[in-house]
Amino acid sequence: MAKRDYYEVLGISKSASADEIKKAYRKMAIKFHPDKNPGDKEAEENFKEAAEAYEVLSDDNKRARYDQYGHAGVGGAAGGGFGGGMNMDDIFSQFGDIFGGHFGGFGGFGGGGGGRQQVKGSNLRVRIKLNLDEMVNGTTKTIKVKKMKLAPGVTSKTCPTCQGSGVQMKVMNTMFGQMQTQTTCGTCNGLGKVADKIPSGANEHGLIKDDEEISINIPAGARDGIQLNVRGKGNDAPFGGTPGDLLVVIEEEEDNTIKREGDNLHQELYISFAEAALGTSKEIPTVGGKVKVKIDAGTQSGKILRLANKGLPSIDSYGKGDMFVHINVWTPQKLSKEQKEFFENQMESDEMIPKPTGKEKTFFEKVKDLFN
Repeated sequence: MAKRDYYEVLGISKSASADEIKKAYRKMAIKFHPDKNPGDKEAEENFKEAAEAYEVLSDDNKRARYDQYGHAGVGGAAGGGFGGGMNMDDIFSQFGDIFGGHFGGFGGFGGGGGGRQQVKGSNLRVRIKLNLDEMVNGTTKTIKVKKMKLAPGVTSKTCPTCQGSGVQMKVMNTMFGQMQTQTTCGTCNGLGKVADKIPSGANEHGLIKDDEEISINIPAGARDGIQLNVRGKGNDAPFGGTPGDLLVVIEEEEDNTIKREGDNLHQELYISFAEAALGTSKEIPTVGGKVKVKIDAGTQSGKILRLANKGLPSIDSYGKGDMFVHINVWTPQKLSKEQKEFFENQMESDEMIPKPTGKEKTFFEKVKDLFN
């Protein structure tokens, strides 16, 4: 089933402000929360769908890619996306600031009442260069990442200030009487735990910096600037919490022969005078392997051959772009004595004199044809 538009999911317009997006998500999350809809699978899916929509639209970079490329621009085309493999703990760990006290009394997911927070490591961002073949067909890249890891032997203990609750209660005297407020614990920052034993070389949270090799599956149809999310491969969280994510930004590696223009590909093909006059066949590279193209006798320099579906897969719809082969007739810069005499004898030949018919297409007409 095709993914619904994220703006439609939250019931907002494409010009919605950050506050409007936040309010709309909060409304949907409360409406479809599983504790309010026990056993309702449809409500649970709606809850996840709203979380996925908010995760994209609340991030300016992701929202810009989504507005330009649709679901494919944020991983949707490859079966990725935020909601596909997430559980309820993921949602609350990502958006605890949204729920705040609105979920007091709901159970099971650790998001309510400003209490103990889900510990989550920070995200890492890396860039990976892909050539055209890898972008078309997909690939697997193994990279070495320097990340924060939980040091061997580190231990933690319950926070002595909040006794593991992650919050502190304060009583204030006001003109209306005593008022009790709940704030995040200043000792453990809401984690409910503090470090007990820290090995040498580790920081105050028991984390050390170390290298890790990570294999990343790049889906077919990746594009320059797209960001892939590899869950759980970011920095470790203190005290055994949930690791952060590895954010992989795709960069296109320039090809010396083939140039990309959207989904279409272009390359230059040089042929000799003799080949242009007599016709020939040439083998040229494409992203799917080499193919043979036929050059008709009498081909003029500037002719463009169109190879259908030899371009890149479309990022926001089905199908592929095309390959355009630009024919250039190569003029020899040095001639032997015999060759020079041959062309001198042919200069006045009727067949060698240009005779435009008026049907030849101009440069601008050829460019126009490329987009029709």
